[in-house]
Amino acid sequence: MQAEQRTDPLAFHGEGPVWSPSWGGLRWLDMFAGDILSLDGDTVHRRHVGSMVVTVRPRRAGGAVLALQRGFALEDADGTITELGDLWSDPLLRLNEGGCDPDGRFYCGSMAFDQYTGAGSLRRLHPDGSVEVVLTGLTISNGLDWSPDGSLAYYNDTATGRVAVFDYSAGTGLTGLRSFVEIPAESGFPDGLTVDSEGGVWVALYGGSAVRRYTQDGRLDAVVEVAASRVTACTFGGPNLDELFITTSREGLDDGEEPLAGSLFRVDAGVTGLPVRAFAG
Repeated sequence: MQAEQRTDPLAFHGEGPVWSPSWGGLRWLDMFAGDILSLDGDTVHRRHVGSMVVTVRPRRAGGAVLALQRGFALEDADGTITELGDLWSDPLLRLNEGGCDPDGRFYCGSMAFDQYTGAGSLRRLHPDGSVEVVLTGLTISNGLDWSPDGSLAYYNDTATGRVAVFDYSAGTGLTGLRSFVEIPAESGFPDGLTVDSEGGVWVALYGGSAVRRYTQDGRLDAVVEVAASRVTACTFGGPNLDELFITTSREGLDDGEEPLAGSLFRVDAGVTGLPVRAFAG
């Protein structure tokens, strides 16, 4: 499959696309600019929310939960944003990708700006506002999403070159970390991911100009080619959740190199996605 360009190259580092009817469709991020982008027909709206914004998910009560550079924030239904405080003081670390589990808890990983090995961790924000560390020793904590029945969670620590999988339950959380798919470096590095209604896992390949779909047994099933090498994340959207939206980045590129990098792309996926899981807080 070949993805089509959906917007101009508006983002320096496009990331984190999410479709939610509660906010009228698609949002994605211009991460280092601290901006949330939203699509209204062919018009893109931009809202600045902080020095950096790395993840956004809807809240069950309306609004959104945000991960900023070093902490979480809550957006109310009227757009008011309340920051919950920094999780650490070290300016060399930042939050990165995340998502909500089937029980409404919000997870977000961290990493060092220089991608120092093992400096990152994975944190869980509970609906009552408490935060706990659930995984340490990570390098580039990235895509996270759950299987349709919620019993498995797929996860990327980009530096490992693999898509990993956990067992999941409300009581024990993420357990049994193991490899799901190994991706050779020449194909790109696993970045964001999403899971479809059949249990297929769609993985954005940073440096690979593609999104790959793997079946539940780890077999490569489909490849979406993208006219930009730095493919960062993907999500299902559209009224029927049958469009795959794909974000890309210009980070590290020279002026004039890869002119479509930073654009939002889309493709008819041939399968439907799952409704986004929302934060219960």
